[in-house]
Amino acid sequence: MDTAVVVFESMFGNTEWVARAIAGGMSAPWDVDVVEVNHAPRSLPSSTVLLVVGGPTHAFGMSRANTRADARTHTDHEVISTTGGLREWLKILTLPRGFPVATFDTRVRKGHMPGSAAQGAARQLRRTQQAAVVAHESFWVSGMTGPLLDGELERARAWGESLALQTVQAA
Repeated sequence: MDTAVVVFESMFGNTEWVARAIAGGMSAPWDVDVVEVNHAPRSLPSSTVLLVVGGPTHAFGMSRANTRADARTHTDHEVISTTGGLREWLKILTLPRGFPVATFDTRVRKGHMPGSAAQGAARQLRRTQQAAVVAHESFWVSGMTGPLLDGELERARAWGESLALQTVQAA
């Protein structure tokens, strides 16, 4: 059976919840694996038809070691992605040329905030992997540690459904 893989980086849980909602939306045509970035494989199983990657927007793009360290100072709870992030994983990932990928991020909804981890990941995937980026999307949080704004999990699930439909129709 065909599968989809959703790889996420999350500090406070918001991006993980979005990743799981996206996976729920994609579960009708496929089995979907949801994997935290530090446990993600360097290459995908041969049955994979779509890769979705996402993380929080830090300092106008994908996180770095210093922005993850700073994020840890804003919570008393243990963060989820403790060692590496999307930026590092995308450097070691191996994809077939033209492989379909979608990217997403979580971002603070506060006026116009430039930069996007989803757009940064899409650029890196196009440049280094020559992947076919089929879509990117942002999901909104109310502040650095969240929570997600009302309706964002439903929107993430709907986006997952549309990704699945788009990918099935393109096949």
